Amino acid sequence: MLAALAPPAQAQAARRGLSVNISLEPDSLDPTSSSGASVAQVVHTTVLEGLMKVEENGATTPLLAQSWSQDKDGKAYTFQLRQGVRFHDGSPLDAAAVKFSFERAKAPGSTNKARRALFDNIVRIDIPDPHTVVLVLARPDANLLLRLGESGAVVLHPDSAARAATRPVGTGPYRLQEWVPGRHITLVKADTYREPDKARIDRVTFRFIHDPAQQEAVVRTGEIDLIFNFATHNVRRFQGDSRYHVLVGTSGGKGLLAFNHRRAPLDDVRVRRAITHAIDREAFIRNVLEGRGSAIGSHASPTEPGYVHLAGQYPYDPERARALLQEAGIKLPLQLTLSLPPTPYAHMGGPVLAAYLAKVGIEVKLEKLSWAQWLSGPFRGQFDLTLINHVEPLDYQIYVDPQYYFGYDSAAFRDLIQRHASSANARERQLLFAQLQRHLANDAVNAWIFAPQVATVARKGLRGVWMNYPIFVHDVAAMWWE
Repeated sequence: MLAALAPPAQAQAARRGLSVNISLEPDSLDPTSSSGASVAQVVHTTVLEGLMKVEENGATTPLLAQSWSQDKDGKAYTFQLRQGVRFHDGSPLDAAAVKFSFERAKAPGSTNKARRALFDNIVRIDIPDPHTVVLVLARPDANLLLRLGESGAVVLHPDSAARAATRPVGTGPYRLQEWVPGRHITLVKADTYREPDKARIDRVTFRFIHDPAQQEAVVRTGEIDLIFNFATHNVRRFQGDSRYHVLVGTSGGKGLLAFNHRRAPLDDVRVRRAITHAIDREAFIRNVLEGRGSAIGSHASPTEPGYVHLAGQYPYDPERARALLQEAGIKLPLQLTLSLPPTPYAHMGGPVLAAYLAKVGIEVKLEKLSWAQWLSGPFRGQFDLTLINHVEPLDYQIYVDPQYYFGYDSAAFRDLIQRHASSANARERQLLFAQLQRHLANDAVNAWIFAPQVATVARKGLRGVWMNYPIFVHDVAAMWWE
């Protein structure tokens, strides 16, 4: 068992504030220009809001919009904005701010991660009055409301959007107080928030600790109220502490060993298939994630509608892996570098993968990176292999872009995506989504390993904490101390 109860003064302070541990420090506070999941964990729904909100059960509800409707052909959505909403500088939210944010996301050169899935399909944004926004689509999109509830669709202040990476100005219940790089980000209640009594936590501090031993230490001393530990192996140690409970839920994450298709011999599908055959997914999940996850075989999670279970396509088979490498003419040992972000699942999983690959003649050099190094290296295409968890739901469209960090370039896959996006028939779309998953698996674009459960360690008495994470946000305004 860990340490005893925290001192009374500290316990009383906790009732006015909240201390949250997340593994990765954001590289930016603008989720419309950064791809890192840690950005949304800090600012989405707290500082910055969108038209819609994704709830813990995956349902979408109006947020900055108070209501919405669509025309009969599904190509025009009309949103009525909630009135009385103000940005943190006191200026009112209006339809012009929504139009600005969405046109910024659509603009040439935009790095918004929702651009291809959401904004490229919006052909026109009309604002017939200050509280009405009409989105005219090129084709119907069954996932539009979900996309509008994701972090890439938050509404930024038009006058300060260019500074949102360090000083975001939003409409949410909290505003940024300080960001001490390498240590923490603190948010405090915004006095401009439209429902001042709704947010019962006065202050929330996000601390960036990814080392399991350090996480255990701050729990032992009672410094942390909430540890968000997706895809980690070390939750068991917290289950004996009477001050905390462990919540284990689902997520839409896809844990994978990513291949750089720009580099030989990873541009050879036989080599990629060999590497996939060399990995024992079930053993990886048992040993690295303490069994908290499911084996997957393509870029889809069991929590996503239309999921096809394809983990059996490349069963653990070292002999088949060696045969494929021989067929590809690979001279062994093949030497590759595996770049690891600073997350527990990567630091634990890297040596496990290296051991599997060594059995088939692939020597792997492990390269441990900071999150900033990962974003400026592997995420910019400078890598051989990298172990990473993609957390956004239904994000299969990332494989359309040859400039994305994998470097995957398939005209056939792009054609499938186009047919899927253009279909108005629900049954046809379901079949095409299954084909999308099978196409990625057949090409062994990456070696998909696990769909992680999420283990969250929460101090007893803290209510409103999510157990399931359809998207990775922390809805602090919905939390309270008992």
